[in-house]
Amino acid sequence: MNRLIPGLALVACWLLLLLYGSFLPFFLVMALVIWIGAQEYARMAFPEKDRTFRIFLAILALLPSLSVAYVPSLGITGGLLLSILLLSFYILYYYSQLQDPLLFFSRAFFGVTYVGFLAAHLLLLYLLPEGSSWILVLTAITAGSDSGAYYCGRALGKHKLCPLVSPKKTIEGAIGGLVAGVAVAVLVAILLRLQVSLFFLIPAAILLAGIGIVGDLTESIIKRATGTKDSGTLLGGHGGVLDRVDSLLFAGPVFYYLLVFYQSSSVVAP
Repeated sequence: MNRLIPGLALVACWLLLLLYGSFLPFFLVMALVIWIGAQEYARMAFPEKDRTFRIFLAILALLPSLSVAYVPSLGITGGLLLSILLLSFYILYYYSQLQDPLLFFSRAFFGVTYVGFLAAHLLLLYLLPEGSSWILVLTAITAGSDSGAYYCGRALGKHKLCPLVSPKKTIEGAIGGLVAGVAVAVLVAILLRLQVSLFFLIPAAILLAGIGIVGDLTESIIKRATGTKDSGTLLGGHGGVLDRVDSLLFAGPVFYYLLVFYQSSSVVAP
């Protein structure tokens, strides 16, 4: 129950947001996710820093999404550039107080790109034609893949996928996750009546399910390196925000660029 109730509540809110919401509430929700996610990352990567620095890192992580929302012509580029400049100013100002300035800069910049830059692609995805429906397909792929990997891994898992990073993940579970990701992608696309070729959707779903696994393992690297079990406790048995969106952070940008290519190809096709 500690996982079931929060999980159902998250699913219901996400469905309502994408089926009946508009860009503004979606942006506000994403801004909240980025704000909390960036602070979770800061707590893991910089346990010695105070709340002021966590807020500063969260602001930097928000800038790419703010750029998308308020100056769409700039896309992500303007906000990311400003983030890099502000972070550089911070490093220069506190240089004498930092034990290893390059390591500090690298960890901070990774946090900005990992949470802020990657998440901003979900806003770009939303702005595409039928963008909210595509995000539902993406969510179905990552969630279906995660569930499929979990249950197939428990039932059939024998060969470790990446034992040094995540000992419980297995190759059998990953294969089950790929199959489940494809199945739910096709089902959701049919339910939403999306005009999409299966020759695009099925390979895309396989790729995105695989990328989602990479995103999950990437967060595991962060948690293992920082000695953290969960990124946070906000979602009860589901851990923190980053624990829930780690797959989406990686799969979202890939799906956005796949769709841009697919839709542009459809337009120019005779």
